[in-house]
Amino acid sequence: MTTLLASTRPAPVRVPGAALGLARSVVRLHRSALWFWLLLMVALAATMLWAYGPGYGTASADVQDQCRRDIEACHFPGGPWLSRYSTAVALTTLVVAFLPLLVAAWAGAALVGRELENGTAHLAWTQSVSPARWLAAKLAVPALLVSVGTALLIPLHRLMWDGGENLLWTDWFDAYGFRSNGTVAVAYALCGLAVGVLAGLVTGRTLPALGVAVAVMFAITHLGDQYRPSMWPTVTVTGAASLSLPDKALQLDRGVITDEGVRIGNNMACTTADSSVADLRSCLAHNDLADVWATYHPQSHFWPLQLTETGIVLAVAALAATASFVLLRRRTAASGAAV
Repeated sequence: MTTLLASTRPAPVRVPGAALGLARSVVRLHRSALWFWLLLMVALAATMLWAYGPGYGTASADVQDQCRRDIEACHFPGGPWLSRYSTAVALTTLVVAFLPLLVAAWAGAALVGRELENGTAHLAWTQSVSPARWLAAKLAVPALLVSVGTALLIPLHRLMWDGGENLLWTDWFDAYGFRSNGTVAVAYALCGLAVGVLAGLVTGRTLPALGVAVAVMFAITHLGDQYRPSMWPTVTVTGAASLSLPDKALQLDRGVITDEGVRIGNNMACTTADSSVADLRSCLAHNDLADVWATYHPQSHFWPLQLTETGIVLAVAALAATASFVLLRRRTAASGAAV
């Protein structure tokens, strides 16, 4: 772990416009990363627009032509244009969903870890800027660029995702699609930045910071996917309604209720019965059961789940950022540098 060097120099003097100058220095120092980010945003936006417009139109026409020639082809459509279209949708969704890991890797390795490892940060603290202002700039400038870039991709991805429903059967609850279609995309990207900065401060080295940041951010996104259904109250129905859930519902569990009132999950008895009340009652009586039930999230729960998860992830990001300031303050307290 990098040892922070003590200094007897006086505290840096704040001058008017210093904050703007510090922001410019961050952009100038990481201009290669900025250009990469801008090019990535443009490439993703262009691909999404192509998939939403010409890509979907050509693939749809190709599928319709296959159906006219062979009705069986409608069940399992293929063709080069559908393949190109589905690849564009899948790749852009995957990239947006995993942008937080990319941000975390860069923040840990290049934004903080490398500067601590080669001594650039220590030199800045003793000659021109306090550690706290240095860290604030390292967080604020990338946070603005990451937020704006990711936020601009969200409506484009939603257009592409919703528009491809008839060809690709895209679901609102798909893990990668969910992380790319709403406010959680921005929240996870900011969390990746905060986690990366904290990893850089903890390790003080480039490669270890990269590995730690990516591993932690992967764990956070995985936990989000796993526990997402429990972030908002579910809907539970019984009787015939449980046999025919609303369109696009995310079914979480279903089962039967015994005569003693015990609810047994993952029991498929009578769940394949006709949705008519008479047929259901006949099946229940034959199996000595009282009722059937199902628990699900309707499509209307998309935004409640999005906003709840966004709040949780932003809270994690805030904790990581706060921990970074606390850690930096403790490490520089003995140096006499103004924090």
